Amino acid sequence: MSNISEIRQLTGEEIHKEILLIKKQNLELRFKKATRQSFKSHLFKNNKRRLAQLLTVEQEVRSILLVIAFSL
Repeated sequence: MSNISEIRQLTGEEIHKEILLIKKQNLELRFKKATRQSFKSHLFKNNKRRLAQLLTVEQEVRSILLVIAFSL
């Protein structure tokens, strides 16, 4: 998934799973960097951007649900 419109089509649970996956990948990259194993450094930037997109959409969904809950 490359753009935010594709992320917006995911369910809340799928977004949460993607967030956990990205965080796990970041942890593994940090371990590889710390132990001086070979790793692809560009993945730090890609994961950071992807995580920000996922968290933004997750927050949008939460705020929409709050508005709906308070309007009832």
